[in-house]
Amino acid sequence: MVRETRESKKLSRNFGWLAFLGILLVIGGLVGLVYTGFATLTSMVLFGWLLLVGGLVGLLQSVQSRGSNFFWLGVVVAALNIAAGVVVIRHPVVTAEALTMFAALLFLTGGLFRVVGSLVVRGPQFGWTLVQGAFGLLLGILVLFDWPHSSLYVLGTFFSLALLFDGLGLVAIGIGGRRVMTMVSEAMEPETPDAPEEPRPGPAGQEAPVQTPERADFHKPQDQNRSEN
Repeated sequence: MVRETRESKKLSRNFGWLAFLGILLVIGGLVGLVYTGFATLTSMVLFGWLLLVGGLVGLLQSVQSRGSNFFWLGVVVAALNIAAGVVVIRHPVVTAEALTMFAALLFLTGGLFRVVGSLVVRGPQFGWTLVQGAFGLLLGILVLFDWPHSSLYVLGTFFSLALLFDGLGLVAIGIGGRRVMTMVSEAMEPETPDAPEEPRPGPAGQEAPVQTPERADFHKPQDQNRSEN
């Protein structure tokens, strides 16, 4: 029982740290929505470092497995990741412009396919698919018309929204987990039995007789009927 209580407290503490991490992500997302340019550059630098570190790790794994058939493929992929990471870190603005153009084209093609597919198929989700396609087309057109200036806020806005929603999810998981652990720990606590009532002493120091509940006399109506007869 003591071990289970310690484990529940440990899990509750871990859920608390998870909620704290979610709060930090929510704060970072809100700050990024205010300063979208800074969020864009930050996301590009982080993306570059992820590519660089991933390329180095992939290169080490390829060297360790140099006797396999996929050695050269792993080396080429790792070299491309390292080169892309260096370029992104050294030129974050140009990278943001290129990725914004790619995102706009992706919105346009995805929205066009959704609109055409919804008009041709006309399935049960016809309305929602048409609205999603029209929204994608509109977003892609707006981003393209304002390019390259849109590269300063588009990626930063997406990055900040991702931080915000991920943080809200972690906060919900942390708070819900702590509540569940509290309920489980309360349910595992043993219930203390109620102490029996002690008989009260009578006027002369004697114990008062225990009163027993009166039993219902079901024969009284019959006796009364006999006496009336």
